[in-house]
Amino acid sequence: MVEILLRQGEINPDKPDNDGRTPLWHAARNGHSGVVKILLGREEVNPDKLDDVSRTPLSHAAENGHEGVVKVLLGREEVDADKPNKSGQTPLSYAAFYGHEEVVKILLGREEVNPDKPAQWGQTPLSHATKYGHEGVVKILLGREEVNPDRPDSHGRTPLLYAAEYGREGVVKILLGREDVSPDKIDQWGQTPLSYTVKNGHERVVALLQSHKAVSPPYDLNSKKRRLV
Repeated sequence: MVEILLRQGEINPDKPDNDGRTPLWHAARNGHSGVVKILLGREEVNPDKLDDVSRTPLSHAAENGHEGVVKVLLGREEVDADKPNKSGQTPLSYAAFYGHEEVVKILLGREEVNPDKPAQWGQTPLSHATKYGHEGVVKILLGREEVNPDRPDSHGRTPLLYAAEYGREGVVKILLGREDVSPDKIDQWGQTPLSYTVKNGHERVVALLQSHKAVSPPYDLNSKKRRLV
């Protein structure tokens, strides 16, 4: 049907809707790699065109884990594999956020992709992966030398803090096994991974953190100044 429609002279194959979403945008977002190939065969189609929220077809394909579409789009020179949207989120950020391991691997295979690129508020792809407990993605990202496993965001929140706050036991174990991760680092509100974990009642994660020699109690016993709110 797409091929039939494109043979009609009056059809604009790159015409956006009211939200800036083109036919390629829809095909990429929904994983229709065959349609994507057909559309990319037209000179008028911009494979890296932004929608109204400054996201590309690649960004949406990565978010939804469509490996085939990601590979097709990356085959075009015009496509920026590391292009951020208005909030600084890249295709890799979205793939990490939703735990799409294969897409993460594909994107990391591109030299221009920064595996530790911070978004507007300083969150990195690793921050997203730890927050949502995607252990496979965490391991892949930590395999890259460029990735700082203890990098805080703009509020001083580290990947370990996110994992602890949301009770991601497996991720906490992975991060605590790293010598370059500070298990007791405070955020801008003076909270530590342990204090958030205690507050949210994640018993197994509390036990993990408390077993680490570098972790102090969730409040200062000497000054009696509470760090847990």
